Amino acid sequence: MRKINTLTLQQREARLAYWFVVPTFVIVFGLVIYPALYNIWISFHEVTLGNLGEGGAPFVGIKNYLRVAKDFLFKDALKATIIYSFSGSILSIALGLAASLLLNRKFKGRGLVRGIFLFSYVAPVVSVAFIWKWLLNPVNGVISWALMSSGIWSEPVAMLSQKGWAMFIVILFQGWRYFPFAMLMILARLQAIPNELYEAADIDGANIMKKFFYITIPELKYVLGTLFLLRLMWTFNKFDDIYLLTSGAAGTKVLPVLTYEFSFGMNNFGLGSATSMFLFIILGVFMIFYVKYALEW
Repeated sequence: MRKINTLTLQQREARLAYWFVVPTFVIVFGLVIYPALYNIWISFHEVTLGNLGEGGAPFVGIKNYLRVAKDFLFKDALKATIIYSFSGSILSIALGLAASLLLNRKFKGRGLVRGIFLFSYVAPVVSVAFIWKWLLNPVNGVISWALMSSGIWSEPVAMLSQKGWAMFIVILFQGWRYFPFAMLMILARLQAIPNELYEAADIDGANIMKKFFYITIPELKYVLGTLFLLRLMWTFNKFDDIYLLTSGAAGTKVLPVLTYEFSFGMNNFGLGSATSMFLFIILGVFMIFYVKYALEW
């Protein structure tokens, strides 16, 4: 009799668990799975603003993929995305490493400095992008005024509108905005390094550089490797930062911006979806590498 009651209770708990899972599944299906499947469907059809949502768009097979692959805009965007992603990821991790090494030392006002460092990461991207655009304004921007007053520049330079300068600025913005995330991850690992390692190095007469390269870096290599892969994936898929700063002009048109322009600039959602699928494949490769190697670290 007890066994029957126990089984009945387990069945009731199982049914209750299913009811708890259903809302989550509905949300995930509506916000993730269905849009992803619909995007794949659009990529194989000629979907424009006129037939969007009708379901009767002409089937074109892989025509959209071929058009995107042969388009010089895609090749330029892929090149810009690679430069932007790798450079921005490396810069953010380098700045995060420097900041974490500073905060790993005890000094007066360390909490205040940590809060200041976190500002760029927690502040709304629209606000910080607006501030950067104001600072870099060639007419009334602070940076332009300072460089001209010091004699470095003889005339205003629109850095966000000139090729080369624009890419440099968006990479710098990427490093500045996201280094706090790397800082927190690296700082947590730094504080877990046994102090005995540094004490033994002091006894052996090792200087600060030797301790950094032979103790600190080896202890951080797994964190740094994981951070690089994560930041690379996130930066590869970044849209808002570049669009708010340059709108993809002056050689900064990355794949997410190109996807947006195909879909909402040219009203060709088939090309936009095909471009996003190329981006998805690239990110999928990064994800496989991350799961296979980073999690083993």
